[in-house]
Amino acid sequence: MTVYLVTIPGTLLTELTPEARTQLVSALRPADPRGTELGVAEDLDILSFYSGSSAFSLHVEVEASDTSSAVDKARDLASSALHGAGLDSGTAPLGDPVITGIAGE
Repeated sequence: MTVYLVTIPGTLLTELTPEARTQLVSALRPADPRGTELGVAEDLDILSFYSGSSAFSLHVEVEASDTSSAVDKARDLASSALHGAGLDSGTAPLGDPVITGIAGE
């Protein structure tokens, strides 16, 4: 198995309350990219917002046997975390996940 760093872009179509943000980050915490050397070196946060817009990126690490499985796992993790924070594909649509690093086996 290989550890992949995956970035998933999205857009908030509703306000993210402080409580929902806390819930979202907590749900993603086990997949925090700062747990890998690459994530630390790149100074990646789990959740990044872009100044002046409602766009965001989720940065997660997943363990998978190949890139396709990594993308699927990351998408499922992100969707589940957003759902737990009270968001769904209608209020926080996600773009296509992108492998942004491979931390090794």
